[in-house]
Amino acid sequence: MDSATGKTGFDTPAIAAPPSQPKAQLIVAAPLPEALARGLVVLQYRAENLRFVDVFGEAGLKIVPRIGHIHVSVDDSQWHWVDASGEPVIVQGLAPGEHRIRIDLADPTHRVIDSSTIAFVIPPK
Repeated sequence: MDSATGKTGFDTPAIAAPPSQPKAQLIVAAPLPEALARGLVVLQYRAENLRFVDVFGEAGLKIVPRIGHIHVSVDDSQWHWVDASGEPVIVQGLAPGEHRIRIDLADPTHRVIDSSTIAFVIPPK
C-alpha cells in the first residue's frame, strides 16, 4: 500500500461498486482490410466503463459496474440487431460498393449511450 495515497496498486474488482461510474464509451476499429477484400466485414469493438452482459430491463440499470449491449444497423436500415457477446461484428453478403455500419452502445433499457458509424467499401469481385 502506498502510504501517501492509500492505494494498494489494484484496480477495483468487478464485484465491488466503484465510488462513481465514469462515462461509458464505445471504441470501434476500422474493418479488417484482408476480410474486406473477400467481401466480409469484420468490426472489432470494445467499451470503456461498461461490461457486455445479456441482461435487459430496468433492474439492469442498478447493476454496478455498468452493463449493456450493442445495437447494430447496416446502411441506415430501419431495423437493427442486438448483441451482448462483446465479440466482433461480422457481416457478409453486402453488394460491392460503399456501405455504413452503425454500432450503438446501449444500457439494459436500450437507451443509447454512445454511437459509432464506420464507412467502408466492398471491392468489386
